[in-house]
Amino acid sequence: MSYRRELEKYRDLDEDEILGALTEEELRTLENELDELDPDNALLPAGLRQKDQTTKAPTGPFKREELLDHLEKQAKEFKDREDLVPYTGEKRGKVWVPKQKPMDPVLESVTLEPELEEALANASDAELCDIAAILGMHTLMSNQQYYQALGSSSIVNKEGLNSVIKPTQYKPVPDEEPNSTDVEETLERIKNNDPKLEEVNLNNIRNIPIPTLKAYAEALKENSYVKKFSIVGTRSNDPVAFFKALAEMLKVNKTLKTLNVESNFISGAGILRLVEALPYNTSLVELKIDNQSQPLGNKVEMEIVNMLEKNATLLKFGYHFTQQGPRLRASNAMMNNNDLVRKRRLADLTGPIIPKCRSGV
Repeated sequence: MSYRRELEKYRDLDEDEILGALTEEELRTLENELDELDPDNALLPAGLRQKDQTTKAPTGPFKREELLDHLEKQAKEFKDREDLVPYTGEKRGKVWVPKQKPMDPVLESVTLEPELEEALANASDAELCDIAAILGMHTLMSNQQYYQALGSSSIVNKEGLNSVIKPTQYKPVPDEEPNSTDVEETLERIKNNDPKLEEVNLNNIRNIPIPTLKAYAEALKENSYVKKFSIVGTRSNDPVAFFKALAEMLKVNKTLKTLNVESNFISGAGILRLVEALPYNTSLVELKIDNQSQPLGNKVEMEIVNMLEKNATLLKFGYHFTQQGPRLRASNAMMNNNDLVRKRRLADLTGPIIPKCRSGV
């Protein structure tokens, strides 16, 4: 403890102040001491981590250089010890023979006809792989070759056992054709309430201006023919103006049945604006909001479930909940809504069911 107390006084020393007070000769001496000095480098030999301090003249009868020369000369004159048993290359002892594995008694008892044994002995790798496929040993070929061998009467696997390490070559699938929907023309048809326009598909049309999307939402408020509105993969985000207009549209629209906003950049706040309008909507039966750029979070999922339980007309909700609780509640809500629709359909077909009175009442 006393040694540590002595070191405490050096903790707050200013190194720059000390170096500034040194003279030119003292600085030169310090540089010579620090020249090529790296005591922390473990990769260097011990003699190279600090300066050689043995350059002073001998102070006694011993001379360092003469001692080193004597040791080196003595090492060269010393003869190596001879081997007790010289190596002649002669092999001694028994030769190691690996033990043979015992044969399976079931395999020993299996005997094949001479023709079959001769056919198997002369079969090529391709023929053996086809036989393996028929016997269920599908690890000797790819899945495609396995199923082809089962459904073909000829040899399919032409490469034999070498096909195990080769992947199946798949044909490239061409990209889908771009969406040919005219955004401005479709908007005008919605505003004019065109009776032939029942489905609006803006999928994969990138960078649609926010004012245009807002105009779509405003036009759908008064439209009475469009039943399906889809904006999948349009890189739509959630500006307040657009989703406020879309939520207001859901509150007043009585025709729209399907709304799909999947695969966009909508955050939890934008999704909540849509879901909060569901209790006021009586026509929408399908809503898809899955695969957004960022997870919605547990709090948003709980709010979504609360709104779904207040809606009695939505039959399909496209979203994968991350928690089991909200997922189960949402599934029950959709099941209850579908059950209500089924009961209404049965009532329309058979009429109202009048309960029978018990006898004697």
